[in-house]
Amino acid sequence: MLLEIGLPTLIFIAAALYAAVGHAGASGYLAAMALFGLAPTEMKPAALTLNILVASIATVKYIRAGFFSWTLFWPLALLAIPAAFVGGRLQLPSHYYKPLIGIVLIYAAWRLLWKPQVSTETVRRGRQVYLIFAGACIGLMSGLTGVGGGIFLSPLLLFAGWATARESSGVAAPFILVNSLAALFGLMSTNITFPDAMPVWAVAAVAGGYLGADYGSKRLASPAILSLLACALIIAGIKMLLT
Repeated sequence: MLLEIGLPTLIFIAAALYAAVGHAGASGYLAAMALFGLAPTEMKPAALTLNILVASIATVKYIRAGFFSWTLFWPLALLAIPAAFVGGRLQLPSHYYKPLIGIVLIYAAWRLLWKPQVSTETVRRGRQVYLIFAGACIGLMSGLTGVGGGIFLSPLLLFAGWATARESSGVAAPFILVNSLAALFGLMSTNITFPDAMPVWAVAAVAGGYLGADYGSKRLASPAILSLLACALIIAGIKMLLT
């Protein structure tokens, strides 16, 4: 009973919070599934599928809000898509996958608590070659782990001064979408297993993603809630590192 109610609830919360900043929530879904002891072979395809659903909603919302930048997006996506496909095809053994996911989840927790000081005015655009290289690296990591790459992309764009916070959200959502699609297509060429409860999780993710993306450009998620979610990511990350 706890699995049937608790996991969809955590997926809903993760989708809402991540969509509010232009992300799709894969690290949150992976953390929730790790806490409930799902097998790595089920975690990756499930996280990618939920990512695609939520990223689709966030992409539409942020494009309509005028935060999408094609000149920033295409160099990032150019090699990220094939790299994510290759990463999706690679099935890491459990003793490699779990520590890698643990590190990603702990990093994601820091990402939730990080408060960047970013100018809302002019930003300097990165050279296309740097954006293409960064996109390829993030795409490969996305495919390997089952995350969409937003937790890696947004800090890079903000640290480098290549985008404002709003632009970062507007580019992250479609970037996550294409990465997740490519990784899932790559994964489908191997033997994959979807959990039986996938339809229920999908409904929870769509509902949370819609609410988060709808209000993402108007309000910020509560710092207290973000702190709680970060704690959950840390606990799940430590669990993946130790098991």
